[in-house]
Amino acid sequence: MYNYHPLSRNGLPPKDYLIKVSGEGEMAIQPDSASVNLGIITESKQVITAQQQNSLEVTKVIDSLISLGITKNNIQTFDYRIEADYDYDQGKQIFRGYKITHILQVKIEDLSIVGKVVDTAVQNGVNYVSNVQFTVKNKESFYKQVLGMAVNNAIEKAKTIAGTLNVSLIPTPRLVIEGGRTVQPVFNQPGAFVKGAASTQIEPGQITVKADVIAEFHFKPL
Repeated sequence: MYNYHPLSRNGLPPKDYLIKVSGEGEMAIQPDSASVNLGIITESKQVITAQQQNSLEVTKVIDSLISLGITKNNIQTFDYRIEADYDYDQGKQIFRGYKITHILQVKIEDLSIVGKVVDTAVQNGVNYVSNVQFTVKNKESFYKQVLGMAVNNAIEKAKTIAGTLNVSLIPTPRLVIEGGRTVQPVFNQPGAFVKGAASTQIEPGQITVKADVIAEFHFKPL
């Protein structure tokens, strides 16, 4: 049973004649680009020696990546650290040497060579691999599609509720609030990459794009 209120001057029902729903949209898409962090870690008693060795190794790795068709613009330093290493013997700190860590972030546009990039890098001096990530370049266009799906989902929910209550729904929402957006890239967990190992197989999987909205609809009693 509904309490009847006359329509307002603009022909709309009063504010308390509202249906409020959430809408969700989701899409799985194929990635079209990837990135990976490749690290060169060197150690030496002398910091200058460690730096020189690290610099030579980094240059060798970069040259090997360029030979695969990766441009210099897609290779950049992600992290660079100089640390003193110590051993501990019966509570005493014993200086072991210096450790230089240089991590390159490499963007890869040809997904068919991701595994080859990792293998080539390891064969040329890389001893740390992490954060293999697959993404899409045009995230916004996919998100807009999913956002439209979320609005349509809200409309369908409102129609279902109105039909169940036997009331007349005004299908254009009076209010739509965009909620959170999610573009979930695909990560491959870092593993052990050893020189001489079999070819590394890295599969891109799929990326999930999500959107949600809150929508309010007027309805009229029949």
